[in-house]
Amino acid sequence: MLKLNSEFQRVYKRGRSAHSTSIALFYLPLEGEVKVGYTASKKVGNAVVRNHCKRRLRALFREHSDQLCHGWYVWVAKGPLNSNEFEDVKRDFRYILKRTGAISGE
Repeated sequence: MLKLNSEFQRVYKRGRSAHSTSIALFYLPLEGEVKVGYTASKKVGNAVVRNHCKRRLRALFREHSDQLCHGWYVWVAKGPLNSNEFEDVKRDFRYILKRTGAISGE
């Protein structure tokens, strides 16, 4: 799990990124480990909404974890993530993984 601000900043500065309407991913390929961090700004909503968005992202990450390449991931929730249907969010999630090259086997 990414926890330190310096870890997040490293991924933001050196990693690849892809964005959709509801999610952004910053991915830094590294050998031998998978670390992930989730973030949602106050623009997304109050604490309840932000936590709901991060729970959705965690669920999707767990679902796809067996297909992911090693590296550090920072998932950023955007406003529409809370209101979009889960299937739409799932489609965005897979699209972003493919754009950054973070998914293996495809």
